[in-house]
Amino acid sequence: MAQKLWEKNIPVDQSVDRFTVGKDREMDLYLAKHDVLGSMAHVTMLESVGLLAHDELQPLLAALKEIHAQAEKGVFAIEEGVEDVHSQVELMLTRQLGDTGRKIHSGRSRNDQVLLDLKLFTRAQLQEVVLLVSDLFDVLIAQSDRYREALLPGYTHLQIAMPSSFGLWFGAFAESLTDDLLTMQAAYAICNRNPLGSAAGYGSSFPLNRTMTTELLGFDSLNYNVVYAQMGRGKMERTAAFALASVAATLSRLAMDACLFSSQNFGFLKLPDRYTTGSSIMPHKKNPDVFELTRARCNKIQGLPQQITLITNNLPSGYFRDLQIIKEVFLPSFDELKDCLRMVAQMMCEVKINGHILDDAKYALLFSVEEVNRRTLAGVPFREAYRQVGLEIEAGTFTADPAIRHTHEGSIGNLCNDRIRRLKQERLDAFPFERVDRAEKKLLGRL
Repeated sequence: MAQKLWEKNIPVDQSVDRFTVGKDREMDLYLAKHDVLGSMAHVTMLESVGLLAHDELQPLLAALKEIHAQAEKGVFAIEEGVEDVHSQVELMLTRQLGDTGRKIHSGRSRNDQVLLDLKLFTRAQLQEVVLLVSDLFDVLIAQSDRYREALLPGYTHLQIAMPSSFGLWFGAFAESLTDDLLTMQAAYAICNRNPLGSAAGYGSSFPLNRTMTTELLGFDSLNYNVVYAQMGRGKMERTAAFALASVAATLSRLAMDACLFSSQNFGFLKLPDRYTTGSSIMPHKKNPDVFELTRARCNKIQGLPQQITLITNNLPSGYFRDLQIIKEVFLPSFDELKDCLRMVAQMMCEVKINGHILDDAKYALLFSVEEVNRRTLAGVPFREAYRQVGLEIEAGTFTADPAIRHTHEGSIGNLCNDRIRRLKQERLDAFPFERVDRAEKKLLGRL
């Protein structure tokens, strides 16, 4: 069995080992390629300050690139008895390079290693989520343009209220995603600061060049204060979780509408048959399982910030093992949200709408406000026009005029989709993805 990085002469009790390691080996596979990338920056810096010999650096970088390639291919594994990804990488380097492999831990702790790994992982995952949000936005805004003339009942209290349109409905969720991108920007900015060099939370007596690793890894800046760098664990994950929850809230509401609108009682939308499932007993069933599962998964993600808060909210400054548990709820959440984004984009691209919903006489009262407004424009005081139309409705003499004359910004006749597109692009352009990608590729020798 491999010795742990912290182990001396007395082996730890196996039950304690199982309890404390928990799911760390499994969770650390998410972090493997990011751990290697951080080690490449770290050893490059160590050589520059004289803690590695010049002829030791290139063999280390070459070996680390090989391990990174294994992680990218999904064949990297943490061996039985090895505590975590940091230990596995160091073990692999030591087997290949002997004492040179043992030098890579100079000036750092597993505490700042995992801080760095989590930030690099989260940064990459946020980029993937942002691009999928952008893809879904493009689908929704295109459908809004396509169906801008197709009217739809608007509801308040689940009672028919005023005329809406599919242009408004699709466009509303598209614009919601632009605000979700703002929360993603905040999460990315907090994530994109370098904690490496904070060691166990109190820095190091080695002459580390933290600015150098910041530049090598494409971070915006340092986490300057080493104590705060450690205090940032949990805070960064919670902030990112709030960003994921914001996107999830948009998807969950869209999924709920799609479930309602595709039911026979509404009949507003039709899903392609290949995107529905059936019943084992009722041969007529075509169930919107994708949207139901999206709703449930996104509601689960919306609980993630609270889970992280409850793990961290009474911890003093410094490192505590409690923080390990965050990985179990946080790391898999990105894949869940990305799956939902892909499926919803696919479904929304192919959904069919009912263009004749308001032909049904039961929706006639949707146009009552239009009549009140028409009379007001003709000179009748608004409150009097409201009373007149209300009395006609009660007497059963109201006649609807289905002509819609909404022209103000954001209404049925003026969707402002061009402005919403510009807003999305401005927010997308604010992310420094290109600079970060370039820094990582340069470190890996891919430029």
